[in-house]
Amino acid sequence: MATYEVDQDHLLRLLAAVAQQDRRAFEVLYEKMSSRMFGLCLKLCGQQDLAEEALQDSFVRIWHHAGEYHQDRGAPQSWMLSIARYRTLDLIRARKVRQGGGEATPEALHDERPGPLDESLMVSGAAALNGCLEELSDSQRDSILLSYYRCLTHEELATALDTPIGTVKSWIRRGLMALKRCLER
Repeated sequence: MATYEVDQDHLLRLLAAVAQQDRRAFEVLYEKMSSRMFGLCLKLCGQQDLAEEALQDSFVRIWHHAGEYHQDRGAPQSWMLSIARYRTLDLIRARKVRQGGGEATPEALHDERPGPLDESLMVSGAAALNGCLEELSDSQRDSILLSYYRCLTHEELATALDTPIGTVKSWIRRGLMALKRCLER
């Protein structure tokens, strides 16, 4: 599987320009990051329409909050992927509430105002976790994210990833151990 590296310094310059409301810089930023962010959204939710909505909402948030990004909170790419990740999870939760039928409790209703997940993007713990997630192999990271964010069982993960269940369990176990070691540093 071929991966491409995004020049973090270039992303940093683009974010600084976007913070100054530079539309051209925003277009370039979108061109550079949209496919990777969309891939993450789609992996998390498994639905094209929901992934597209999450991607659009993520770029709206980047446009409005680019000035809040600081290098000490992680790489620009990680920051943007975190926004996409959290926005996708918010939309998944909101859809579950709507599909649940009946009356939803006030606590379960989706709120557009910044919440704890949005706030956590601004604290160093979230940046550390995102940095540690980026250090995992793709298979470990995907297994952990799908397991915890989409609540897939080991059996469902094995089916979705077309991988033996023992391998999936190993990816999750080793990935969690690596996250623990990374976060303890």
